[in-house]
Amino acid sequence: MTHGRPLLNRRLAEFGTTIFAEMSALAVRTGAINLGQGFPDTDGPEEVREAAVRALRAGHGNQYPPGPGVPELRTAITGHQQRRYGLAYDPDTEVLVTAGATEAIAASLLALLEPGDEVIALEPYYDSYAACIAMAGATRVPVTLRPDTSAGTYRLDLDELRAAVTRRTRLLLINTPHNPTGTVLSREELHAIAELAREHDLLVVTDEVYEHLVFEGEHLPLAGFPGMRDRTVTISSAGKTFSYTGWKIGWVTGSAELVTAVRSAKQYLTYVSGGPLQYAVAEALRLPDSFYEELRADLRAKRDLLCTGLAEAGFAVYRPAGTYFVTTDIRPLDATGDGIAFCRALPERCGVVAVPNAVFYDHRDQGAPFVRFTFCKRTDVLEEAVTRLKQL
Repeated sequence: MTHGRPLLNRRLAEFGTTIFAEMSALAVRTGAINLGQGFPDTDGPEEVREAAVRALRAGHGNQYPPGPGVPELRTAITGHQQRRYGLAYDPDTEVLVTAGATEAIAASLLALLEPGDEVIALEPYYDSYAACIAMAGATRVPVTLRPDTSAGTYRLDLDELRAAVTRRTRLLLINTPHNPTGTVLSREELHAIAELAREHDLLVVTDEVYEHLVFEGEHLPLAGFPGMRDRTVTISSAGKTFSYTGWKIGWVTGSAELVTAVRSAKQYLTYVSGGPLQYAVAEALRLPDSFYEELRADLRAKRDLLCTGLAEAGFAVYRPAGTYFVTTDIRPLDATGDGIAFCRALPERCGVVAVPNAVFYDHRDQGAPFVRFTFCKRTDVLEEAVTRLKQL
């Protein structure tokens, strides 16, 4: 204590060590299979790694790269958005390269929010959302995605979303494909969100890092809906798509005015990062469509393997339409429905680590019985994990 005040900024007082750090440390300590944190256990395409090596050896990016990102990557990002979604952006003024999507989220929220603003976020949400909203001095307003047990999926209640908007609402924070539920918002849902944003003159930040990991339905960027381009900050990254999560190369696209605002905050966070890796990601974004098709097919098979194994082990399973996470309900196995206690005990019980969804909720009771597993691991690892889980 100093002058009677805690050392930690009171805005961050509710945030301790992330659940990912806690559960990954538990996996190391117990030797358990880590199906908690979402990182692959194999590297991505060899040609992408070699592109990074070439850049390092050629001295490309070994010194500070340009603040907005190297021109080659910004051009590749705009080419990707045009080719995949028909969205046209200026690589010089409407693209910003960041230290992963996490920094892009932080910079966007710090730039666009002021104390007193309200931010509507879909609950459960990636844990950095809450921390970034708090650092900006804004207030988070969760709208809960609710499980549909008959369909084995999660649903967005559009009436609840509309009712959450007040005169203080500044921004909608939308994540699709959605972590941790695996929900992929439909065209009808996105149309309703766009309509709401236009009606109330709201800004929108969309986290689309799992854009290429869609198994049912299709990914539709909100920026492509009528009237949304100039009010939407679109965020994505290379980590999930190309299986190089440690590189931390993300990006923002949007109107020149929005990107300028985000850059104003970002330049005082990392300023720049990953120079040589930016050149490699530029090459990765130009991989043929067959790469994305093979990626989806591989992860779809792994999803099905894990979902089947979890169901056979006794969990109630919510089969994801996207991402590489599957949410389960533990109550068929544990009547207490305490997902946090369940996850802390799981490594000792059967040698597997998962993450409790409750930590992604403001309404902890809504997420208490749900637990998330990842399937972005080698097939033999998933098979061993399923074998162990069946001991439950």
